[in-house]
Amino acid sequence: MSGALRRAGGWLPALAIVVALVGAWELYAVYGNVDSLLLPAPHEVATALWDDRALLWDNLKVTAGEVLLGIVVAAVAGLGCAVAIHLSPTLRRAVYPLLVASQTIPIPLIASLLVVWLGFGLAPKLVVIALIAFFPIAVATLDALAAVDPEQRRLMRTLDASRLTTFRFVEAPAALPGLFSGAKIAVAVAVIGAVFAEQSGSDKGLGHLVQQAVPQLLTARAYAAVLILSAFAIALFGLLSLVERRALPWAFDRRGGPAR
Repeated sequence: MSGALRRAGGWLPALAIVVALVGAWELYAVYGNVDSLLLPAPHEVATALWDDRALLWDNLKVTAGEVLLGIVVAAVAGLGCAVAIHLSPTLRRAVYPLLVASQTIPIPLIASLLVVWLGFGLAPKLVVIALIAFFPIAVATLDALAAVDPEQRRLMRTLDASRLTTFRFVEAPAALPGLFSGAKIAVAVAVIGAVFAEQSGSDKGLGHLVQQAVPQLLTARAYAAVLILSAFAIALFGLLSLVERRALPWAFDRRGGPAR
């Protein structure tokens, strides 16, 4: 019980900051002589959350499905790319610069092209989300593979282990925390990718809802949709953190923090 209370107490500073920010937002929106069409007050956003709950829920289901599928695609591609680059110095020299360059391309431009090439279905949205989420997963996993203790590799060589055996029993387990770290970053940016994709060509989803609400002067609804997107990303981040603790207990010390 004391451990649970300690963990709950750890959230109090963050909760206090959120309450303070929302309070300042409310005061500024109400008394700061700002147009509610530009910045609705938190109580207006809360009203939109309740009044439009059915509409928001229907669109959240669409966006959530796109994000989850996109993250799965990004995780498979990112892990495979990281392992291939790690095992092949030639691939590292050839592919790694291209990975970095891929992140310099404006995503809205790519999203529009993908809609032209692939249509208005699920495919272009998955590609956009995977492109955004792929990079942190690949880089974090690759860094974790490179950080394996050289002494462990030398020990495996003295045991006459093959390269693949060393990878399976030494490097792959050591890379799992990096994979989870990259995935936790990916779930946050994947939501942004879903919004870009839906705004480039879609008739449903929270990104489409935001795009439609602003010109209709329903700014509070747009803010409510963004709030739901943020809450969804935070929930995914927390779920991945929980899975990481359960799947990799050896990566955490007794105090509950990452092992050093």
